[in-house]
Amino acid sequence: MKNLDFQQFIGSFSFDGRLAEADIAGSIAHVQMLVKCKIIKQSEGGKIVSGLHSILNSLKKGWKLPKEEDIHFAIEKELIRRIGSVGGKMHTARSRNDQVATDLRIYVRQKTDECIDLINEFQRIILKKAESNIDVIMSGFTHLQPAQPVSAAHHLLAYAWMLERDKERLSDCRKRANVLPLGSAALAGTSFKIDRHFAAKLLDFDSVCENSMDGVSDRDFAIEFVFCMSMIALHLTKFCEEIILWMNPEFSYVTIADKFTSGSSIMPQKRNPDCAEVIRGKSGRIFGDLIAMLTIVKSLPLAYNRDLQEDKPPVFDAVDNVKMCLEVMNEMISTLKFAKENALKSTEKGFMEATEIADYLARKNVPFREAHGVVGKIVLYCKEKSKTLGKLTLDEFNRFYPEKYPIFGSDIYKYIDLKHIADMKTSYGGTSRKSVLKQISVLKSILK
Repeated sequence: MKNLDFQQFIGSFSFDGRLAEADIAGSIAHVQMLVKCKIIKQSEGGKIVSGLHSILNSLKKGWKLPKEEDIHFAIEKELIRRIGSVGGKMHTARSRNDQVATDLRIYVRQKTDECIDLINEFQRIILKKAESNIDVIMSGFTHLQPAQPVSAAHHLLAYAWMLERDKERLSDCRKRANVLPLGSAALAGTSFKIDRHFAAKLLDFDSVCENSMDGVSDRDFAIEFVFCMSMIALHLTKFCEEIILWMNPEFSYVTIADKFTSGSSIMPQKRNPDCAEVIRGKSGRIFGDLIAMLTIVKSLPLAYNRDLQEDKPPVFDAVDNVKMCLEVMNEMISTLKFAKENALKSTEKGFMEATEIADYLARKNVPFREAHGVVGKIVLYCKEKSKTLGKLTLDEFNRFYPEKYPIFGSDIYKYIDLKHIADMKTSYGGTSRKSVLKQISVLKSILK
């Protein structure tokens, strides 16, 4: 304990360096506002802004700031070193409390836009795959049990719509992130005659925080952002789980490029879906970031508390991992190929024609619940006789509904053709070719 560096313990320089660009942007706008309000001289403001630009240019060239307690002090100290004591006027009418809150909002806003771009790219890849696999018929599942045949395109498009909701959440979160706390100072505002709305305009913020105490302590936007990251991770892990299942020889629905798999150290025949598994695993880490954020702000009294410097690592970790996962998914799904015959053959298992037979009876005025019971008996008969529904004779079908014998006609075989079953689902949002093409059209329109 004697060698413990308390400044290092309470500092944040080890992780908040990535806020440097946002910090400089916020400082430039703040100084320009101070000049506009005649709080500092124009010549002083010009010198400070030039000094900040020189620091930013150095950083972009790979130069590292000397270590300080945090990135904000590091930039201010370097500014004073470069331009002299006038650099100290940069901090007039603000506090580190509103400064760091502004930096984090700028960062979240930027990363939100980057994630939306990656999701747009992912959706375009899914659309391309859907268009090329409209005619691939595969098993759809509930409870991971064979349920009804669906178009592979329809299945893929389900993820495009999940991603669309992710974009909507991010866009909505961005609105709440894009509110400027700068000018709230430590917690009570400032006695200097500043113009917060002018600073907001310079930094492209939509509005300013209405309450200075809320302005410096609010981290709702950051929690919401990490929640958005968690939802994206949730959807990616679902998709990866299905890829893992579909690649299994028991399914053999799809293949992906070898570079997204790895071999076994002992079993030479194996190709393991490692990238999909890593993405699936990273979701737990990202969910942990959300729990960390909620726990950090839990029960904090107003206004700023030092606990809040721990808000940044979960934000950084969540967005880093989500962006990386999206980039890998975009490449991996680009290589996804369906085995059409294997996918279709899978639909022969599990009596997936059963619902269509019940609907067939319902169209002949049999109450659906009664029809459901009749088909259940037919399926049990097939299991006893080791038959599929498509192999039953008309006499076998009709023995289960003697009240209106013969209710089953030869058209029943058309209704239980597996490709036809999928294409009959013409309701809006269904799996028919027509409905899938409509979905593709709508998504293309959204992505424009």
